[in-house]
Amino acid sequence: MAATGAMPTAEPSAGDMRLVISASSLGTIFEWYDFFIWGTLTTTGILGKTYFPAGNEALADLLSWAAFAVGFGFRPLGAILFGYLGDKLGRKYTFLVTITLMGIATAGIGLIPSYAAIGVAAPILILLMRVGQGLALGGEYGGAAIYVAEHSPGGRSGFYTSFIQASVVGGFILSLIVVLTVMGTVSRPQWLAWGWRIPFLFSIVLLAVSLWMRLKLSESPVFKAIKEAGETAANPFVESFTYPGNGKRLFVALFGIAAGLTVIWYTAMFSVLSFLKTMHVEDTTAQLITGGAATLGLVFFILFGRLSDRIGRKPPIVWGYLLTLILLFPAFWVIGSAANPGLAAAAKRAPVVVSGPNCAYDLFAGKQTDPCAQVLDLLAKKGVVYSKAQSASVGVTVGGAPVVDLTVQGIDAALTDAGYDLAPKVPSIQSIAVILLAILVLMALSGATYGPVAALLSEMFPSRIRYSSMSIPYHFGTGYFGGFLPLISQYIIVRTGDPYAGLWYTFAVVAMALVVTALGLKETRGAAAS
Repeated sequence: MAATGAMPTAEPSAGDMRLVISASSLGTIFEWYDFFIWGTLTTTGILGKTYFPAGNEALADLLSWAAFAVGFGFRPLGAILFGYLGDKLGRKYTFLVTITLMGIATAGIGLIPSYAAIGVAAPILILLMRVGQGLALGGEYGGAAIYVAEHSPGGRSGFYTSFIQASVVGGFILSLIVVLTVMGTVSRPQWLAWGWRIPFLFSIVLLAVSLWMRLKLSESPVFKAIKEAGETAANPFVESFTYPGNGKRLFVALFGIAAGLTVIWYTAMFSVLSFLKTMHVEDTTAQLITGGAATLGLVFFILFGRLSDRIGRKPPIVWGYLLTLILLFPAFWVIGSAANPGLAAAAKRAPVVVSGPNCAYDLFAGKQTDPCAQVLDLLAKKGVVYSKAQSASVGVTVGGAPVVDLTVQGIDAALTDAGYDLAPKVPSIQSIAVILLAILVLMALSGATYGPVAALLSEMFPSRIRYSSMSIPYHFGTGYFGGFLPLISQYIIVRTGDPYAGLWYTFAVVAMALVVTALGLKETRGAAAS
């Protein structure tokens, strides 16, 4: 158990707790709304075409994804910066700053003129906005989670902080609602011309509401007690690494908690959405299915947060990791078979073989330059299973018949002739129900491993350095283990020719997290965040 410092003298009323939870949760919804809006619009190519040089689509896409990665890269720095301020100046004012920075940066993206209008200033401004978002992301979660935990009455911390965890899913749901609403309201030409800016500008509304609610809040009673007692840390960042026993706690929080819960959450939401599109489910249908499952799955975060107040924080997380290792692949097999059963049948009936002298796939390239790697990338993104063979020149066979035209159109035609169903489709009601159930299994696993975590991390660390000690491992874990998941998963898929093989990244990280958590995590229930 971590040293806790000064104790608050009175518990907040039920009304105070409702305000604390709602104001804090809204900021977390805002954080993930911003994250998903950028990722969604990057996949459409709109941001690359608008903010980067025209005439080289591959370069524009690469630069757009590089800007996306900047947000991940600066999250740990934001955790260090705002963790320091949160432990020195207070929880309330620090997460007022993070929410303001987030709102300005997000809305700013929607206001920046195009590359055609202002030249190189456009991508420079975009990168600055992404840096601001990354810094804000790094400070927001820790402040919100700690603020709620330090207000929670004894024995209720898991339940109350689980609303912060559920708010992550809330941001995902809100982003889908806003994007689909705007796309359904404006015409296609209007969407491409200016409609895509509306989801970014909507952040101004979220910021106004967030500030209005958060300005009503008072400082955390725990921090006020620490400050009045003169026990604030001289340098919270340094003390996070030198405080007795904190090194081990940081290690467990990073590799056992943050890494594991992040890859499960990303897989349950972002990977599922991407996988449905790979299985050729129509885009809006895929978003509605994933959003519907996310909405239904919110209850798991609250359920397991509350359960952790009764049985402890560690058991749901350990069992969640173990069940993820057992159920991860079966859940995706069910989703794939329900979404597009014809792909698997076609792969058995007419197997695809790609041959070439090298097939050197470049993980970091916006567009593959090797002809064989181009074919692999194309097939992997279509969800087509293939095997590889060595030959003097690049070639593709479908069901033993050679493909003469190796362009996108030629390969598509050969696959279609062989019975591969590559057209966007809307699954039947029965198939959608099966997909929803499979996603809900993944959501339950995410709820078990994520729901208790805000309370757990708040209880793990001493109050005088809690903001820093909690934020640093959390954002290193979520920023890098989660941030690299799409890239590494796609690389594994391309290398193996198996659309399910990318799940091995999630499996490996969760296996590591299970070992670290089972062996290194001490139960914290009863160690109040005070």
